[in-house]
Amino acid sequence: MTVTTMTMTTATLRATTMTSDVDADDDGLRDAILRAVDFRGDVTVTRTDGSIIEGFAFDARMGEDGDGTISLLPSDGSDRVSVSIRSIRRLAFTGKDAASGRSWENWLRRYAERKLAGEAASIECEPLGPDESRGA
Repeated sequence: MTVTTMTMTTATLRATTMTSDVDADDDGLRDAILRAVDFRGDVTVTRTDGSIIEGFAFDARMGEDGDGTISLLPSDGSDRVSVSIRSIRRLAFTGKDAASGRSWENWLRRYAERKLAGEAASIECEPLGPDESRGA
């Protein structure tokens, strides 16, 4: 099992790749899968058979014996996919975190800056840009 640095910053997660020699009992693999579900961007899963799935990880079911699944909404718009944890060879955090920079503190700062500058500022949130939406 090879795991690169696994800190929780968005920039680091986007650059993180987890590679496994199909050891589903490994805590590093389990940790990476749980982080993939918490990550608000797309991940890329490479299976042991060589197939690749890129999408949004929205659920993980972990068994005690290393068994379990991770569920993805593929970025190509196809139906949900459930991937066996034992079949994962590689997991990479490849998408942009859609909530990056959208914290309460950032919103409050932008609101105050606009008000002080005499610009229109409302409590409505800003729409996601076309490159940041999932295009449901």
